[in-house]
Amino acid sequence: MLFNSIAYLVFLPVVFILFWSLRKYLKAQNVLLLIASYVFYAWWDYRFLGLIIASTLVDYGIGLTLAKTEKISQRKLLLSLSLVFNLGLLCVFKYYNFFIESFVDASHTIGFSANISSLNIILPVGISFYTFQTLSYTIDVYRKQMQPTQSLVKFATYVAFFPQLVAGPIERAKHLLPQFSILKVFQGQQAISGINLILWGLFKKIVIADNCATYVNTIFSNYENLNTLTLGLGAIYFAFQIYGDFSGYTDIAIGSARLLGFDLKRNFNYPYFSRDIAEFWRRWHISLSTWFRDYLYIPLGGSRVSKGLQLRNVMIVFLVSGFWHGANWTFLMWGFIHALLFIPLLYFNKNRVYLDQVSHNKILPSFKEFFQMLTTFVLVTLVWVFFRADTISEAFSYIKRLVSNLQVDVQYLSIERYAVELLLLIFIFLCLEWWHRKYEHPLVGKYKWVKITFVIVMLLTLGVYSNHQDFIYFQF
Repeated sequence: MLFNSIAYLVFLPVVFILFWSLRKYLKAQNVLLLIASYVFYAWWDYRFLGLIIASTLVDYGIGLTLAKTEKISQRKLLLSLSLVFNLGLLCVFKYYNFFIESFVDASHTIGFSANISSLNIILPVGISFYTFQTLSYTIDVYRKQMQPTQSLVKFATYVAFFPQLVAGPIERAKHLLPQFSILKVFQGQQAISGINLILWGLFKKIVIADNCATYVNTIFSNYENLNTLTLGLGAIYFAFQIYGDFSGYTDIAIGSARLLGFDLKRNFNYPYFSRDIAEFWRRWHISLSTWFRDYLYIPLGGSRVSKGLQLRNVMIVFLVSGFWHGANWTFLMWGFIHALLFIPLLYFNKNRVYLDQVSHNKILPSFKEFFQMLTTFVLVTLVWVFFRADTISEAFSYIKRLVSNLQVDVQYLSIERYAVELLLLIFIFLCLEWWHRKYEHPLVGKYKWVKITFVIVMLLTLGVYSNHQDFIYFQF
């Protein structure tokens, strides 16, 4: 079920009314949310409900068993079972064909003729998100950082909670699971905040991302015939497409949860105002970055080891992060390049310089800050080309033509609909984010109702006529 669909426009109010009509009955509320979450997921393909249920039962049982044993060998075995099961699901459904095809290609390269058939496996929506969510629960219980829940309904609802089920944010059990044990009290301001977040998320998705997608798809499909100006615009449009698409989904997810009295963690914090790559990764897809920090980087030794091992750990984390995004060498290259950009900052101990808000309490950034933000944005945008391209060679060809075909004739800019208007809209979008960077989102502060009216008008005009796209991160 798409957030930007009529089905969800009906689904969410129905769940909202039923949930708060049961406000005196905690167990009934949790059962309702579990049923609603399974309906939400089954809307895509009911056959994959079995995977979520299986993952839920396995980690629920392992959590209870971990609480009953202190023997280290048994605890490690139980943790290994959870890792093998959940990562096994990912390997089979997401990476099986990639490994097989890569093996066949490699064997042909060295002169062997391997002919191993790949399978027509459909990737279940959201599998990368909910498997990481259940894994974090088992690992935290193993580390004795939390007690396992005795309630299967609560745990199942935590795993399948519909607002963040298919594209995050990736919630930790320590944060979200206890919220299913608290009887909610309806708060009007919290509900209004949730509605505003949903509106802003829809604006980012429908008005910004989906309209950018029109140009991105055309430019990337015909990049061999285009000049520097158009290819540069194509890369910039994709930067705003993926940001508006993914952060828009997150805003809708957090807003939907807030309508039901739940708090989900922030996943984006104005990442395109970052002053270096390290700050960018503290502001982009925060739930995934912190997941890899806590469950991969720190167990590898984190920053407590020698500088050489720190650099190794960073490289591993970025490569795994790239591979998490998809079974394609382009994602590994995307992660590898980000590691290369991050490593010099870590080596010279500059990776935690920018922890505060940029230009705090200032209207405009300084020249130095503007140059840093612009440089970081350009680097991130160029690396996004690898994320968007179908192959590594295509990405390199795109960038090569971008820097070599130095022509600035207006091509797609003049013939595609809403071209100039979209550039203006992106500029207004950036200004709104800049002026409200100390807030959770721009639909707060002064002139709130003017901004809300503007968003609604854009949704009803550009939104109605945009080419609606699936959320990009559904493929992960």
